[in-house]
Formats: sequence, C-alpha cells, structure tokens
Amino acid sequence: MITKLDQIIEAVKLKGKKRLVAAFANDSHTIGATSMAIDLGIIEATLVGDIETIKKVCQEEGIDVNKYKLVQESNEQAAANLAVKLINSGEGDFLMKGLCTTDKYMRAILNKESGLMPGGKAVLSHVAVFEVPTYHKLLVTSDVAVIPAPDFNQKIAITNYVINTAKILENPNPKVALIAATEQVSVGMPACVDAAVIAAMGNRGQIKGAIIDGPLAMDVAIDKESVEIKKLKGEVPGDADCLVFPNIESGNVFYKTATKFAGAELAAMVVGAKVPCVLSSRGDSTKTKMYSIALAALSCK
Repeated sequence: MITKLDQIIEAVKLKGKKRLVAAFANDSHTIGATSMAIDLGIIEATLVGDIETIKKVCQEEGIDVNKYKLVQESNEQAAANLAVKLINSGEGDFLMKGLCTTDKYMRAILNKESGLMPGGKAVLSHVAVFEVPTYHKLLVTSDVAVIPAPDFNQKIAITNYVINTAKILENPNPKVALIAATEQVSVGMPACVDAAVIAAMGNRGQIKGAIIDGPLAMDVAIDKESVEIKKLKGEVPGDADCLVFPNIESGNVFYKTATKFAGAELAAMVVGAKVPCVLSSRGDSTKTKMYSIALAALSCK
C-alpha cells in the first residue's frame, strides 16, 4: 500500500510515462512542476499558452524549454478549450490547470459539445490525497473544491471516487469515514442521516470494495484516543483511509487547515471526466502540483 506521496512517483515510473496537456501554462509553478515530473521520467508535457511568456518563465527559472511541446494560445478561456481539444484528439492522457481560473478550466471540461464529460448523469468531483505529518498514512478526501452542497446521489458518487482512488494507491479494502458534526445519528442534521444511509448501503454490499462507517465526527474518524474515550466500535473509527465531507465548506476548511497549520502536503485532481484532470489552487506550491501530476498519471487507464 502506498503510504507516502513520494511513493506515488515510484509507482508511476513502474507504469510508464503519461502525456500531460497543461491549460494556459504561463506560470512558474505549472512550468516548474511539469519540469520536475519530466526530469523524474513520469510524463511528457504539452504546454498550451502564450509561447513568449512560457519561454521567458523557463529562462528565468533555468528550465530548458525544449523539453516541452508548445502550443500557442494567449487567451485564457481559449487555451483551456484548446487543451481539452488536444485530449479529445488523443494527444494527451490527462489534463492540468495552469494559470487559468478554476471556472474557465471547469467550463472547458464541462462543455457539452467539446468537453471531457463521458455522458449520461456523470458526476464531476474533486479528490485530494493528503500526507499529514501527524497521521500514520495517506488520507483520501472529497469534495473540497467542486460540488458546493452534494445531494444524496452525488455523495454516493463521491464515496465511490475516494474508494477508487484509494485502490489506485494500492489499498485493497479502504476504510471510509462519512464526516458529520457528530457520530450520533441526529435526524435534524441531514449530513448525519445521509451518512447513516450510505454506511448501511456499504454494509449491505450496495457500495462495494470498502469498509464504510458514518456518521463520524472528525475526531473519531482519525484519532484512536477519541474513539476509546467515546467507546466507539468498528474498523473505521480512528483509522480512516478516506474522508467524505458533507459539503464544500467543511472539506475546504480541512484542506486549508491541514496545509497551513499542520504542514500537510497533498495531491489533487478532478475525477469523473474521461481523463483525470489536475486541479490545484493557484496558490499551491510547485511540490503540490508535481504530486498532483503524479497522482493523475497513476490514475490514467
């Protein structure tokens, strides 16, 4: 089982290089992260953006621009659309957001005529994998960035996405905690009710491939001492591999708190499209973006 983000890189090396297409790759973090990934031997990269700006950034960062295939498009939305077009035409295995805003990036992915949605009632969600110094293994989480208030069916999709990602990280039977404000089933709190029903679905085999428990408050999901104090039973409490958050506020607060207060590193991507789509914050470090590239590459079919 992969327990550190660095191990994802080694796993991708065994799988073989994947082809990345970066949308509006005019910034030093995107260029630096893709350069690191190329040097590690895990990707080939096409950068869509303003070529003169990309060349200038490469020069300033001491990066050989010749390691990239460059495609000219100086307009932000047009660059995102063109990157998606390259994926659809078979010129890349996965997508990455550069300096374009999240709404423009997502608009290109979601476009009904030219985007990357597989059709039907597909749910697009965001999965982030955290390496927290105070926790004994990786935490696969969702959704911290895409779905503001997931309904019941979306929560089922999100649960399946974290299970699939955990399995990609070589965890054969992940433990999934459905997070709420309390581990008590309170009918006045929709998050608790949804979690209880989804946990029951897991117990009855309607959601397969994982041990699912909920509702669980954050402390009892990840802290064994809290579990002992509250006298909870089960395989998930205190040892969760995956956290499913009830809404974007709780997920995003966890994301920012873990990185800024606890020194966590992470890898993040959008799932549910035809290919993995790297989506990290424009303020994320080069290292985070490089780990996100590795996670998406490992997730490619």
